[in-house]
Amino acid sequence: MTARSPREVSLATSPEPVRVLLVDDSDSMIERAAAVLMPACVVVGTAKNGTQALDVVGTLRPDVVVLDISMPGMNGLEVASALRHQGSSAAVVFLTIHDDQDFVAAAQEAGGTGYVVKRRLASDLMVAVQEARAGRSFVSALS
Repeated sequence: MTARSPREVSLATSPEPVRVLLVDDSDSMIERAAAVLMPACVVVGTAKNGTQALDVVGTLRPDVVVLDISMPGMNGLEVASALRHQGSSAAVVFLTIHDDQDFVAAAQEAGGTGYVVKRRLASDLMVAVQEARAGRSFVSALS
């Protein structure tokens, strides 16, 4: 059994909606992800790249950051590592086109709790976000 901080325990049992920051360079993907999450989550903000995400995460204080891996400039793996380095307590769920175990391993090494393949967004994203909030991991079934 792993010890969890009081913040993690309170988030896992909180009746409050999950506060989510969406980070993707595609407006349409942000809209699709928001549509899937909005019934049970509050999208506290969006960012189009890693630099923007790092700038707003401290102010918005999301419970979960949904993060694309392939973005121009700073990729999602670098962003997740930077979030950990900054001391962010937000869980990271990657939402990506990369349907590959090597990317899953890299995402986990960077501090990711969840890994959702974009083609499974509708079925897996909400589950991954809820699991991340509860301190558990989730990985989409890979091809």
